[in-house]
Amino acid sequence: MSRTSMPAFRIVFQPIVRLRDGRITGHEALMRPEDGRSPLELLDAARVAGRLGDLEAASVRRAASEFDFDNGGRLLVNLSVNAILRGDAKPQLVLESLQAAGQDLGRYIIELTERDIVEDCKRLAHAIGYLRAAGARIALDDFGNGHSNFEMWHELAPEFVKIDRFLIHEVADSPERLNVLKALIQVAEGYGTRLIAEGIERLEDLRLVRELGIPYAQGFLLGRPEPGITLGTPAAVEAAQETRVTVWPRGGRPSAFRRITAEHMLMPAPSILETSTNDTAEAVFRANPRLGAIPVVNARGQPVGLINRRVFNEQMAIPYARELIGRKSCTLHMHASPVVCDVGQSIDEMSEILLGEDQRYLSDGFIITENGQYRGVGAGEALVRRVTELRIEAARYANPLTFLPGNIPITEHIGRLLDTGRTFLACYCDLNSFKPYNDQYGYFRGDRMIQLVATTLVKHVDARWDFVGHVGGDDFVLLLQSEDGLALCERIIAEFNVAARALFDAHDLERGVLEGEDRSGRYATFPLTTLMMGVVRVEPGALGSPEEFASLAASAKREAKRRGVGIHVLEDLEAARSRREREAGPF
Repeated sequence: MSRTSMPAFRIVFQPIVRLRDGRITGHEALMRPEDGRSPLELLDAARVAGRLGDLEAASVRRAASEFDFDNGGRLLVNLSVNAILRGDAKPQLVLESLQAAGQDLGRYIIELTERDIVEDCKRLAHAIGYLRAAGARIALDDFGNGHSNFEMWHELAPEFVKIDRFLIHEVADSPERLNVLKALIQVAEGYGTRLIAEGIERLEDLRLVRELGIPYAQGFLLGRPEPGITLGTPAAVEAAQETRVTVWPRGGRPSAFRRITAEHMLMPAPSILETSTNDTAEAVFRANPRLGAIPVVNARGQPVGLINRRVFNEQMAIPYARELIGRKSCTLHMHASPVVCDVGQSIDEMSEILLGEDQRYLSDGFIITENGQYRGVGAGEALVRRVTELRIEAARYANPLTFLPGNIPITEHIGRLLDTGRTFLACYCDLNSFKPYNDQYGYFRGDRMIQLVATTLVKHVDARWDFVGHVGGDDFVLLLQSEDGLALCERIIAEFNVAARALFDAHDLERGVLEGEDRSGRYATFPLTTLMMGVVRVEPGALGSPEEFASLAASAKREAKRRGVGIHVLEDLEAARSRREREAGPF
């Protein structure tokens, strides 16, 4: 771009939709170069040529002259931060460009777009004060990407903040993005700022953004950039008018589980070939006193086993062992089935190692490979420590065994259901005869039984509308909006009771009972473990706290256990409340 010529471009307009009623309240003006370059390439070229201010002023004038103010709402025009601060586009020049269309400046929103670090936000706030004093409103663009930051938000006090596509796209599937979005909503409320969600391309994201209370949205789902304005309510807004409460995405495991891989735990360690002798292995151990085990690889560099230092030394300490087996193959004392992890495996996947019955990894460690080739070793102790730390962190909001949402998210979701006034079923799930099973088979098998409950529940529900939570132990909560909720509960119980039979030994299945101690410590027999539910139907307008309805569902579960039935539905809420109050006593 020369200093005298102005590149050819055209202007297109993309609608901004108010989600409360689906009305289009404004359009963003976007520049499209005629020579096929992207807008960013054109702006960068103008910056290099010292013509950025002229180009932006020309773009504003073109947008203002072509926009249908009578039917298009407010016009959002882009203005770079650096252009203002460097004086390339003085605020007065921008004001003259806007006034050329003869419109009240209150019809404009200036989007501050910046891809460079703003070192002096106070100076920027002073510069845009001229625009604001003339009536124009200010929007901070692309928040959550680039160099947009809270300092700019604080100093500029924009009337609008546009949340970048990075945070909006697929937010309905991302607990991390959802948490950031909820935090931004709180910040916006504190500053009195209205949010615009950019990058809406999926109906699920639109529904979530609308439910969160974000007032405005923009994206291809709502309207693509066009030469003229968009009229009428976008069809997607009508489709998003879902009365059911969506289940928000939750990170069963904290994000750190996906960030740490086996490579982060890798320790370089010498290996030996499977053709090596025990004398060679002994020499390696002697040269590496901290090495707990030696990886054994084949000629292609692929691991085939692991030699444990303690086991090896005990064998070599036997009288005449060096003379008899020193020159024999090192595979003689090798563990041929070591734990092997690829460098890319997440600690989430590696945590399954801790559930295995073979616990030799604690002393041997584990082998780390890349594309099947030996890379190094990892310490079993370090794996246990990392997994424990991360599970403790996850347990704040999710059960550490099933990673289903815990008490806090359960209470939160019941509250959201009550706020909407929709009918839903609160179901409390529990296992019959689980303690005898746990006592007889041990905690490892007991955990597998609890995990079977979790997988069966998750398998049958509609994850968009039905919430599955894990209170703790063998207690679960279902919050169902499905029309056939009770039939769904019956199917879940039937499938679990059949699948659970695979977790019993054959002789217990044949007898149909478990043996153990009752609550008094006396020997007793118990029926095989089965699943049961207590159900409360919550009708529109029902009064009470989330904790109370969870407690009522637990009461229905206890009644199901007392009656020996698979499902008990609590029909009379008031009677149940009175009974609970009597049982609680005067204190």
